[in-house]
Amino acid sequence: MPRESAMSIETSTSTSANVAEVDIFDPRWWVDGPPHELFARLRAEAPVHWYQNPDGTGYWSVFRHADIHRISHDSETFSSARGGVYINPDQVVPLDVMRTMMLVMDPPQHTRYRKILAKVFTPASVAKLEEGIRARVTRTIDKFIETGSCDFVSDVAVPIPLGVLMELMGVPEDDMQTWFDWTERIEKAVRVSESSAALDVFGEMGGYLAQQIERQTTEAVEDSLVMRLRNAEVDGEQLNELEIVAVFGLLAFAGNDTTRNTTATGLLTLLNHPEALQELYADPSLLPGAIEEILRWTTVVQWFARTATRDVEVGGKAIAEGDKIVMWYGSGSRDEAVFADADTFDIHRPKPDHQAFGGGGRHFCLGASLARLELRVTFEEILRRMKDIELAGTPELVPSHWAHGLSAMPIRFTPGPRLGLDD
Repeated sequence: MPRESAMSIETSTSTSANVAEVDIFDPRWWVDGPPHELFARLRAEAPVHWYQNPDGTGYWSVFRHADIHRISHDSETFSSARGGVYINPDQVVPLDVMRTMMLVMDPPQHTRYRKILAKVFTPASVAKLEEGIRARVTRTIDKFIETGSCDFVSDVAVPIPLGVLMELMGVPEDDMQTWFDWTERIEKAVRVSESSAALDVFGEMGGYLAQQIERQTTEAVEDSLVMRLRNAEVDGEQLNELEIVAVFGLLAFAGNDTTRNTTATGLLTLLNHPEALQELYADPSLLPGAIEEILRWTTVVQWFARTATRDVEVGGKAIAEGDKIVMWYGSGSRDEAVFADADTFDIHRPKPDHQAFGGGGRHFCLGASLARLELRVTFEEILRRMKDIELAGTPELVPSHWAHGLSAMPIRFTPGPRLGLDD
């Protein structure tokens, strides 16, 4: 089918390029993080953008909030299952394996599987976790507070959400490094299409999960996520081993990596906007709104893909059945049509309809309530106990077009008091 004619667009390096030749996945666009200047030009000039690979294959990209919202809410036309949620169907693991994950299911199968975990992540259920999460944040900060410095990524952003998830799963926290290594290897597989590496991770997870099921059964653990998976039924049948491992793997990655990266990039955002940080020190009650703006501003998961199940029009462009469509959430969260002064970080912004948790619809992030709670509690304790925070070195970006995150961020601060839990 005929594709778009060429348009000109200025790149971030001030050289001229042809829109038809702009490959948004090119690592050069991502050296300094998400290419928001390029996103803005594409929203204005090519909001539904076709890129053709040298081998003749190609993909559509959508950059506007409204188009992402529409695609996310129409799973009949834009399928997660048909071609997977990545550009290459076998990008992480073979598609047949990926289809055992809720991430790569369409209704009604997706609906049935989501019910297994939905009750754990309702706002009411999550609210009951606050005391335990605050105790965890306090213990984490206690480990380094008197030194007046830390690597914020490895000392705060990594252990808190990962520890919360491991507690929910009912697995030993001594295994935290193993879990962290799994998430790193899966993220790398997404970034560089190393499906064999991810398969190795799934194999390791399978062996570990079998051990945990045996241990928790022996110890009569009843309400952990591991046992929920073990005892769950879909259409009257228990999940098989591969299905359990797939959900387990999704939780290990999605339940940890996104919150970790939002915590780290969120603090960096506040350090880059010191007026906002000082406002929060003076009035921590502003944090819930600030968290929403951090989510909008950072939008750490940059994209997922869908496959068109029929010929359809999006943004005036003819999408053919079988075409791959990539939704760029980082662009949608900065869409000028939705957000006034979209490129201004504003902690007083009315609750923004950001796309940090996806574009809505059936695949809206199951753990959104838990992520918000973890972020709020973490930043409340940071503001209370870590004063005068400043960078003590250069933050290190994760070289990724998929997950916007940091691998290191050294900071220094003035230690504040330990109050609250024991007083």
